[in-house]
Amino acid sequence: MKILLMADEESPRFWDYYQPGMLKDIDLMLSCGDLKPDYLSFLVTMGRAPLLYVHGNHDGRYKDRPPEGCDCIDGKLVTVKGIKILGLGGSRMYNRGEHQYTERQMLARVVRLQPQLLLRGAPDIILTHAPAAGLGDGEDLPHQGFEVFVRLLNRYKPRYFIHGHNHLRYGHNIPRLMKYGETTVINACGYYILDYQPSAGE
Repeated sequence: MKILLMADEESPRFWDYYQPGMLKDIDLMLSCGDLKPDYLSFLVTMGRAPLLYVHGNHDGRYKDRPPEGCDCIDGKLVTVKGIKILGLGGSRMYNRGEHQYTERQMLARVVRLQPQLLLRGAPDIILTHAPAAGLGDGEDLPHQGFEVFVRLLNRYKPRYFIHGHNHLRYGHNIPRLMKYGETTVINACGYYILDYQPSAGE
């Protein structure tokens, strides 16, 4: 299964220079936020694969004009094509804007999801906007990761933790891929195509 991951920067490949059929092999699309609603609507129309998203810290615009044909999974645990995906958008609180949270507020969001996690089991993918603390995050407050995300990784050991927010062009030391225990951490800035191999239980 091929999954198109994306965040933060619209790719000219799939926007300005799109050619018919470029998305024909994509089975699922996941957005980590901060992308134009028109871009997401275009991709889901051209690709004809489900597109799920969480909010970035610049996605207040979605309130009045959400991406058409796409599904918001922010604050939800969903199963799509046999894959359990937990969505938690937003960034660290830095100017009281929309989709910004303190560590305590993000913890409260995670706590509200515990009944679903207990009932349905560990997610295969955790999809966020901000990174986890110490795993590809930045030193300045807006780009610091959440400690509670690390706790989620330690407890549930998802196959993938996918985030955006920290643009790869910010510095050469920002990794695209990392390993944290049993979890592969992916920075989806721009786009990345994940070749997802279902486990025996999926």
